[in-house]
Amino acid sequence: MAQKVLVVDDEAAISELVAYNLTREGFDVVTEDNGVSALARVDAEPPDLVILDVMLPGMSGLDVCRAIRQKTEVPIILLTARKDEVDRVLGLELGADDYVTKPFSPRELIARVKAILRRTGAKSRDSAGEIRASGLTVELERREAAVDGREINLTFTEFELLSILARHPGRAFTRDELLVRVWGSDFYGDARTVDVHIRHLREKLQDNLGSPRFIETVRGVGYRFRDA
Repeated sequence: MAQKVLVVDDEAAISELVAYNLTREGFDVVTEDNGVSALARVDAEPPDLVILDVMLPGMSGLDVCRAIRQKTEVPIILLTARKDEVDRVLGLELGADDYVTKPFSPRELIARVKAILRRTGAKSRDSAGEIRASGLTVELERREAAVDGREINLTFTEFELLSILARHPGRAFTRDELLVRVWGSDFYGDARTVDVHIRHLREKLQDNLGSPRFIETVRGVGYRFRDA
């Protein structure tokens, strides 16, 4: 069965261009031109991935991203203007998995769609078992995490970051290593993407940056899970 992609953009030319190229690659594509109808579509016909323009009329793409993330962990790619770095960072903090800046190459967008669907569709090499450390419990097969019995609602990307770090306590991972392990070697983003997701993950874990219980910053390197 073809994977379903929801494209949300109020510019008909862009929406049609994206839909045409995705359809050529074998995807089942549905389109919406506003946030309200997009959220209704997500409920009625859950997609495998959402391509979401930030600049939507009425309900902004960032608000749509936030609302989608409260419902589901479906991967989200944001379409943003090249100058709007604030929107890109905020979008990642709200749970988006990736972003593409306008104007964009359809080939680049298709590559990112395929890369995200590959990693979200693939099971982790260590997909069975449980990790317990310092009050943290990570159920790898069920993809659930809890701190002191309190369930943590993590996105797919946040869960992957946490499970990789927690499997190797004490080991420092560079940002580039985490990019490859979580996003894949064909990811087009940069190290700031890792920083944004780590910050969001820390907030959900209620990790004190000054005296971290779980994730430590290794200056000049990257991040590691604290070795209890």
